[in-house]
Amino acid sequence: MSTGPELALLFSGGKDSAIAALLLEPHFEVTLVTCDFGVTAAAESAAASASCLALDHQSHRLPESVLDRALEQLAEDGYPNRSIQLVHEAALEAVARESAEQGWVAVADGTRRDDRAPTVSRAIAQSLEDRHGIWHIAPLAGIGRGAIDALVSRWLEIESGPSETVASADYEGALRQALVDREGAGAVQRVFPPHTQSRVVGRY
Repeated sequence: MSTGPELALLFSGGKDSAIAALLLEPHFEVTLVTCDFGVTAAAESAAASASCLALDHQSHRLPESVLDRALEQLAEDGYPNRSIQLVHEAALEAVARESAEQGWVAVADGTRRDDRAPTVSRAIAQSLEDRHGIWHIAPLAGIGRGAIDALVSRWLEIESGPSETVASADYEGALRQALVDREGAGAVQRVFPPHTQSRVVGRY
């Protein structure tokens, strides 16, 4: 267990954010933070995955206005990438705002080299650091899918399957459920392509 500086890591309970946590764990006191809208059991699912990693966990409820904007973007685009990006940036901002009160010197996420969304550009990272006096860290930013999968096989036990069946706290799950609640199941099939989701259920 590290006795280093304290860090908050955005955590969905999936394999990417879990691998990011394990890479950071030797150097920081890691708190896993799940940001959601309360439309699914995301926080409970992520808390269970955090327990498997033996790391502290917090939940943060994002404003409904963020969800409204994300759904408007989804309707405009007919595809989820920019909506997912919008939610991720809002989550980073929300956690960074709490950093001084919580004692976090850094805010991290599990965005990786091959991601299309969400991503964190240099401009977004620098803005976050300058405005909130924290570091932004993306430990997977230079790591490809093959290397991540190799680490997963050594370190984690995971459950995987279609997004609609795996209880991860991924942003996509929240957007899917909100769309079902507001427009019905057919709306989800029109804008979300098939996607495999993962959830951590153990640590080796």
